[in-house]
Amino acid sequence: MAGRVTDGGLLRPLLRLALPNIAATLIQAAMSFIEAWRLGALGSVSLAAVALVFPLFVLSNMWSAGAIGGAVSGAAARARGAGDWVRAAAVLRAAVVIGCVGGVVVGGLVVSLAVPMFTLAGGQGAVLRDAVAYGQTLFAGIVIIWLFNMTAAVSRGSGDMRTPFIAIVLAAVTYWVTSAPLIDGFGTVGSAMALLVGFGGGLAVMVAAILFGFTPVPLVWGGVPWAVIGPILRNGLLAASQSVATILAAMLATAYVARLGDAALAGYGIGVRLELLLVPVVFGIGGAAIAVTGAHVGGGRRALAIRGAWLAAFMAAALVGVIGVLTALWPELWRGWFTDIPAVAAVTDHYLRVVGPFYGFFGLGLCLYFASQGLNTLFWPVFGTFLRLAVVAAGVGALSLQGAPNLSHLLMVVAAGILTYGGVIAAGLHWRAWRRPS
Repeated sequence: MAGRVTDGGLLRPLLRLALPNIAATLIQAAMSFIEAWRLGALGSVSLAAVALVFPLFVLSNMWSAGAIGGAVSGAAARARGAGDWVRAAAVLRAAVVIGCVGGVVVGGLVVSLAVPMFTLAGGQGAVLRDAVAYGQTLFAGIVIIWLFNMTAAVSRGSGDMRTPFIAIVLAAVTYWVTSAPLIDGFGTVGSAMALLVGFGGGLAVMVAAILFGFTPVPLVWGGVPWAVIGPILRNGLLAASQSVATILAAMLATAYVARLGDAALAGYGIGVRLELLLVPVVFGIGGAAIAVTGAHVGGGRRALAIRGAWLAAFMAAALVGVIGVLTALWPELWRGWFTDIPAVAAVTDHYLRVVGPFYGFFGLGLCLYFASQGLNTLFWPVFGTFLRLAVVAAGVGALSLQGAPNLSHLLMVVAAGILTYGGVIAAGLHWRAWRRPS
C-alpha cells in the first residue's frame, strides 16, 4: 500500500487520492448546502439561528476531521510509509477511543452551555430560542460524527479514499431523504435530527468496512494504545487550537453583524457559510497531502514530502481562488439558492464581493496546515491562524468603539485577516520550517 501512495512522482498520487477525497468532501458540503436551502423556506429567523450554531458545528468537524483527525491520518500515513502495520492497527484503536471521548465531551459542553454561548454570539428572542434547540439537538448526538470522522481519517491516512467516499455518499443520500419530512415536522430541530441520521448511516459503512476487512488497516483487538494516543493528542490539540482561533474570528465578526438585525445576520451567515464550506473542499486536497507527505516522511524522503506539500497547496489555492472570484463577480451563483429577501441578499452580495477575492489565500494556508500534519511542522500554521484572529479581534474592537456598526469596514477586516493567514503561513514554512529539508 505504501508503494501505491508514493509511486508515480508527486502529481499522480496526489490526484489519485485527492479526486475521490474532493468528491467526498463536496458531497459532505452539499449536505450543509441542502440544509441552508431547505431552512431558507422557513424564513430569516431559522437562517439566523443556524448561522449562530454553524461555526460551532464546523469547529467540531475541524477538530474531529481536520485537527485531531488530521493527526490520526498523519500517524496512519507515517506508519504505512514505514511498513509498520502493527502500529497502524494501534492508530485505528486510538482513533475509536478519541472519537468516543471527544464526541461526548464536546457534545456535553455545547448542550449544557448552549444558552450563554449563543447569547454571547448575538442571539436574541426567537433566533436565540431556535439556535438553542437546534444546537442542543445536534450536539447531543455529535459523537456519531466524531466516530465517523475518526475512522475515515485512518482510512485516508492509509491511502484508502474509496471507503470514506462510499460512506459519505450514503450519509448524504440518507440526509436528503430524511431532511424534508423532519424539517416539515420539527422545523429547525428537524434538520439537526436529519444530519445525525445521515452521518449514522455513513458511520455504519465505516464500521462494516473495518470489521470485514475492506480497509487497509487491520482491526486488531487489544487494550487502549496509550503510547499512540499521546503523540496524536499532542499534535491534534495543537492543531485544534488553530481551529478554535478560526472559529473565534468568525464568531467575533458574526456577533458584530448581529447588531445590524436579523436580516443582516442571516445574509452574513449565508456568505460565511461559503467560506466555511470551503474547509472540506480544501480538505479534499489536504487529506491527500497528509497521506502523500506522511508516507514520504515515514520512508525517509522529507525533501520530496515538502515538494508534494507545496504542489498540493497551490492546487488548493487555485481551486478555492477561482470559487472566490466567481462568487465575487456573480454573487447570485451562491446567494440565489438561499434567499430572495432583498435585505438579506444585499448583505450576502456585499460579503462575497469584498471577501471572495481573498479565498485563494485561505485555500493556500489551510492546505499547508494539512500538509504540515504529515510533516509534523505545525508551528507556522497555528501562528498564522492566531495572527488572523488578532487582526479580526483588533478590527472588531476598533469598529465597536466608533459607534454605529459599519458592515463595509467589517468586511475589509475579515478580508485582511484571510490575507494575513495565508501569507504568514506560506512565508513561515518557506523561509523557516521547510528551508532545510534534511
